[in-house]
Amino acid sequence: MKKLPIGVQDYKKIIEGNYVYVDKTKYIYDLISSEVPIFLSRPRRFGKSLTVSTLYYIFKGEKELFKDTYIYDRWEFKEYPIIKLDMSDVTLKNIESFEKSLNNTLDKIYNSYNITPDIDDIPTKFGNLIEELNKNIKKE
Repeated sequence: MKKLPIGVQDYKKIIEGNYVYVDKTKYIYDLISSEVPIFLSRPRRFGKSLTVSTLYYIFKGEKELFKDTYIYDRWEFKEYPIIKLDMSDVTLKNIESFEKSLNNTLDKIYNSYNITPDIDDIPTKFGNLIEELNKNIKKE
């Protein structure tokens, strides 16, 4: 019998750990196939982290995780660059520690894509990261 994924927010852990998973990939497919901007707002404990995790593995191209789901035969699973900012990993004591922590997180993302950051201003740094990753996609 499958286990209930109480407190498990990672899609891959749910699938590989033989937990119960209610397939919501049709809704995710509809969401990522639409060409309009979407804002997701949900109350606490309503699956935001699991939804983001599911999107992460879709865009990482991990097709086999989605076997027996709606999206499996409908999506072209290829790897896209991903910028995942987990605010639970960022220090929130005060504005200075928050900015330093967020800057460090952005540096790690830059490094993971072998891009050298050229500025420390966080909004500009974030925008530059998006532009650099977009350039890399267009080259492929």
